[in-house]
Amino acid sequence: MKVLAAVTLALGLILINFSTCYGDLQVGFYKGKCRNEVDVEAIVRGAVTARFNRDHSAVAALLRLCFHDCFVNGCDASILIDGPNSEKKASPNKSVRGYDIIDEAKAAVERECPGVVSCADIISLATRDAVALSVGWRWKYDVETGRRDGLVPGIVDLPSSRITVSESIQVFADKGLTVTDMVMLLGGGHSVGFTHCPFIMDRLYNFNNTNMPDPNMSPFLLSTLRSRCPPTGARDNQEVNLDQNTFSAFVVDQSYYQQAMMRRAILRVDQELAFHPATRDLVASTARGSGFPTQFGAAMNNLGRVGVLTGNQGQVRNRCNVVNPITSNSTPAVANKASTSATTTAATNNTSTNAPTATTNNASTSAPSTAAANNANTSPMLGDINPMA
Repeated sequence: MKVLAAVTLALGLILINFSTCYGDLQVGFYKGKCRNEVDVEAIVRGAVTARFNRDHSAVAALLRLCFHDCFVNGCDASILIDGPNSEKKASPNKSVRGYDIIDEAKAAVERECPGVVSCADIISLATRDAVALSVGWRWKYDVETGRRDGLVPGIVDLPSSRITVSESIQVFADKGLTVTDMVMLLGGGHSVGFTHCPFIMDRLYNFNNTNMPDPNMSPFLLSTLRSRCPPTGARDNQEVNLDQNTFSAFVVDQSYYQQAMMRRAILRVDQELAFHPATRDLVASTARGSGFPTQFGAAMNNLGRVGVLTGNQGQVRNRCNVVNPITSNSTPAVANKASTSATTTAATNNTSTNAPTATTNNASTSAPSTAAANNANTSPMLGDINPMA
């Protein structure tokens, strides 16, 4: 059974406060900026709540959407832009969803406070609210706002599902994120959502080209996953929950770390976090303790600071999927990125190198179909979710 932060069960909602200002970002940026003192955060919350009540998988969808936006071109909502060369069309983003949730929230905000609230901020607010909904509002973290929207899509280069811990540390460091941020973002994000069989076939049948399963996977999990992902046959679109506890598969909590400690993590990088010298102590302490909500909230805020546009940079889009006509108040997004540095006090030092490519050979005993092979480049970082039917 999952263990939520121990004190939350007795105290109800815990509001996690962080520093109220980071450069031009601040908690409550929109207070007093709309007519009639409209609470834009409450409007976003209403839209997200309506969707979550119909579809609990919205939390994983929004976490992944937020991660893919921030990791590509900074947190500038460039992932929302339509077009033949848009980030949406890139292979790693083909199974990203949640765009309609952002559109619904944006439309609701525009009706009450037109031309003020950026799509980039709506992504951050909506993701926070989805996380809070997943735990029944027992805790939530503050979100800094004040971002502007980018004008151009970025080049998509996301980490692979088969990335190692050492490679992952380098990728996150390249974005100004710490080891602690990485462990919290992976842990929180991978406590919800699902992946597909092609992403884990090597762990089940041919780990590191040994023709053997991953020795770090528990025999029980190995048997369970092999029955769901056979070496041959129709299994390319078979879904595998990242959280094997079906009663809490839509709850963002520390179960990820508990399962990793029991050698029951689904993805390679998730399992390796429990054994790598740079991460194992943090994984163990998070699995045992009650500090996950605070640390996860801090990591989400650090992610939300990556490559932001503020002030007169970028623009506030009228519709999230279309860039407004360029005016003198809209400056190119690429040339005006704010600092991507984001640190937490509990972090260990990292070295920053270029991110590895997002393609890795699938070492299953049977080659996946073309469609599955294309899908295998989709990063399930923070939850690999297919679009809803």
